[in-house]
Amino acid sequence: MSRDAVLELAAVSSGYGAAIVVRGIDLAIGRGEIVALLGKNGMGKTTLLRTIMGYLRPAEGAIRLEGRAIAGLSPHRIARRAVAYAPQEAAIFQDLSVGENLRLALRRGGVYAEELTRVTEAFPFLRERGGQRAGSLSGGEQKMLLVARALMARPRIMLLDEITEGLQPSVIRRLAAVLRAERQDSGTAMLLVEQNVAFAREVADRYAVLRRGEIVDAGPVGAADAEGRIEAGLRI
Repeated sequence: MSRDAVLELAAVSSGYGAAIVVRGIDLAIGRGEIVALLGKNGMGKTTLLRTIMGYLRPAEGAIRLEGRAIAGLSPHRIARRAVAYAPQEAAIFQDLSVGENLRLALRRGGVYAEELTRVTEAFPFLRERGGQRAGSLSGGEQKMLLVARALMARPRIMLLDEITEGLQPSVIRRLAAVLRAERQDSGTAMLLVEQNVAFAREVADRYAVLRRGEIVDAGPVGAADAEGRIEAGLRI
C-alpha cells in the first residue's frame, strides 16, 4: 500500500451476482487529492463507487481506507469512517426538510450549528431554506444540497457520482469552486465520477478512464497530452 493513500483499491473486481462489471481495478487516492474517473454510461463507474461504499461486495481484490480493509463492511460502517457518498440516483430525502437532510449526515460528536455554518458559507442559499421540503428545491439546488450534506460529515474522502449532470454552467462553476476550497481547507480527498470532461479537468489532479469495466488510461490532468489521451480513452 502507498504510505500516503487515503483510499486504495488493489485488483478489485465487482458486479451483480455472476455478472462481473468492473475488473482488476488498481487505484490509489492520496490525502487532499482529487481523482476523476471518466467514462461513458454503462462502463462500470457507479458500480465501482457502490463497491467502495459497501453496497456491493467485491468478487476479488482489496479495498483499504487509510490502510484498513473495508471490503465487506456495511455502508453505514463505512460512512462512520468518514467516507461521504453523493449518489447519482435517489440522492436526497425528498420529504424531509433541507435542515433534516443536513442533520442526517452529522457524524457522532459533531456540532450541528458549527457544521451548518461551515456548509452555508459554501452554499449561502441553504441558510434561508432549512425548513423547506428538500424535494421542492430546483434540480441545481438539490445537487448543491447533496454536496453540502456530504461536507457536513467532514469526510476523509468524498465519492461523487455525476454531480454536474443536467446543471447549468453557473451551478457547475459554483460546485467546482466549493470542491477546490474543501480540498485546500480540509485536505479532503475525492473520487469524482464524471462524463463532463471539462469540469473534471478543472477540478481534478489526476484522471482515470474506465472502459468496459477496466481502467484503460490514467495520468495527470495537467499533462500536455492529457486531452488527447482522454478523448482516445473515451472512444468505444
